[in-house]
Formats: sequence, C-alpha cells, structure tokens
Amino acid sequence: MGPFDRRLLRGLTFDIFGTCVDWFTAVAREIRAIAPEADAEGLAVEWRRRYRPALARVTSGEREWAKLDVLHRESLEELLPSFHLERLTSSEQERLVFAWHRLDPWPDAAAGLELLRRSYVVATLSNGNVSLLVDLIRHAGLRFDAVLSAEVARSYKPAPAVYSMALDLLDLRPEQALMVAAHADDLEAAAAVGMRTAFVSRPAEWGGRQHFQPPPRGHFDIQAADFADLARQLGA
Repeated sequence: MGPFDRRLLRGLTFDIFGTCVDWFTAVAREIRAIAPEADAEGLAVEWRRRYRPALARVTSGEREWAKLDVLHRESLEELLPSFHLERLTSSEQERLVFAWHRLDPWPDAAAGLELLRRSYVVATLSNGNVSLLVDLIRHAGLRFDAVLSAEVARSYKPAPAVYSMALDLLDLRPEQALMVAAHADDLEAAAAVGMRTAFVSRPAEWGGRQHFQPPPRGHFDIQAADFADLARQLGA
C-alpha cells in the first residue's frame, strides 16, 4: 500500500460499538434496572466478551448465519446461570437484548460526525443488524449518509467480504475509503483489502475493566483522540 494521501479520500466508514457509542454504560444500566441485585458491570463485560467467539462461529461456517440480535440473545441465555439470573423472564431477556439498540454516543461523536460530513460521505460499517443500527443511530442522534451492516454481506467483520461490500455499495476504490474504528483487528482487516485506516482511542470502552493499550504510532494511517481530532487531522 502506498503512502497515505487524505486528498484521495471520498468516504469514511465507521465501526459503531465502542467507536461511536458507549455500550458498557448503557448495557450495565439496563441490567441494573431489571435486576438490581446483579453484578451489572460484570455481566455487561462478560456478555461483550462472548461477542467475538459468537461471530467467529458464523464466519467459520460452524453455525448458520444469524443476526446479531439472535447471537446476543443466545450469549445472554448462556451467561444468566453464572450470574444467578435464571429467574429473568423471556420478556426481560428481550429487553436486555434490545438495550444494544439504545446505546448512548460518546460525547464527541455527534458533533465530530457533523464536521466530517462536510467533506466526506460517512457510513456505518458495523456487525449490528440493520434494524439494530437504525434504532441505535436514531437514539444516539448520530447522522450518517448510509447505514451499512455486515448483515448485507451475510458475514461478520473482520471477514474481507464485509469491507468489500461497503466499497461496492459506495462505489469507492479502497484508497478512497477510510475505516474508522477503536479496534485494531477491525482496521487491520480493512487495510488488508486496501482501505485506509484511522484508529480512534476509546480508553473507557470497557468501563475501566480492561487495560487500554493504544497501537504503536504509525501502525495505522491516522491515530486520533476523538472524532473532533480526526476531523482536524483530515482538514474537515
């Protein structure tokens, strides 16, 4: 891949969970509302830790395709006995699953996106299913030009097909697209298909329960403190 030239960029694709929105706080809050006696923060973290293995079972072909809402429900059901919450009704479990549709944005996200939209097409590129993403960005007040989901590719990031789908739908060459994420593996997979990359630091993503280690300088094309800093570095 050649040197990074921001003048070539036409579109920015954004990871959502952890990058644009704070999943930990909202999910723990919903757990606490339904089960005040529970270790809400612990359950939120363990639920999120089941996320990548669940996706990997789909992308490896171990199980059939399923929307993220379904995978979230299955992971929750597996975890409830460990947290002594077998008593939760089906409707209460459904309410917890839909907490992922109502996550709050990071403080810089909405204003930063507006700055970036002045110069670029901005789109989601998330493992969330389309209905989840529509609910989420409406709740969070985040404006995107397009809602792109791994659901369209019937796969999950970091599978190359997801990034290629986004490039195809936006009619962008890889060097014209910047993947924005707070997760190194997401960006490394995007770079593997030729996209440019921007790492945004979200040290509070896991509520302080997981050590934050930023990537080495130069590992990605841009490393930004938040969306406002990203806009500044792009001249937006």
